[in-house]
Amino acid sequence: MRIKRRSFLIISVMTLSLLGDLANGYADNGRLRWDIITLTIGSTIVIDAGGHASAKANDGSQITLTGSGTFRSSGQSQNVAGGGSWETRDSDGNVTGAGTYDVRKLVKFDVARGTLPGPPLVTDNIADTADARSGLLILSVLYSDGSEGVLTVVCELPVGTPASLFEGVTASKGFVYFKEPMGGDTVFHVDPNGSVR
Repeated sequence: MRIKRRSFLIISVMTLSLLGDLANGYADNGRLRWDIITLTIGSTIVIDAGGHASAKANDGSQITLTGSGTFRSSGQSQNVAGGGSWETRDSDGNVTGAGTYDVRKLVKFDVARGTLPGPPLVTDNIADTADARSGLLILSVLYSDGSEGVLTVVCELPVGTPASLFEGVTASKGFVYFKEPMGGDTVFHVDPNGSVR
């Protein structure tokens, strides 16, 4: 999730001492959820599921994705679920394909430092703000047209996340690699007790 860091300068100073285990901790083999989200920025920032994110290939073609799902830190394929929709466009913006995709396998997940300010600054309609995590998730996916690919979901929370992370997604579909994130926000939530809404 990308929120302008300067908006949270005061919060950053106040929460730096809390980052350690809280930011990195999640239950061993615990369930986590990923979402491509929608941010509504007004007097507060509201996080909702149901957003979209895009990435671009070398030739200027683009893929736009929606999606969410769950996985366990063990990485076994029977512990993953989820999917969403996809649409591809050529470099002129013409639609070249669309459909849905299903998550098949968890390839890798690494949690990173980072926290999300809580209410009243942020309202999280997916789960508790304290359960939000930064990190990098790689999933094997199957597209509805029969092609296979890899979806990489990266979340950079506004407080304490390393600058080496970006915010958004990249994806492959067949031999095409949409490697340049073009916008869209994401978030992970740890859910050891089944509390994700």
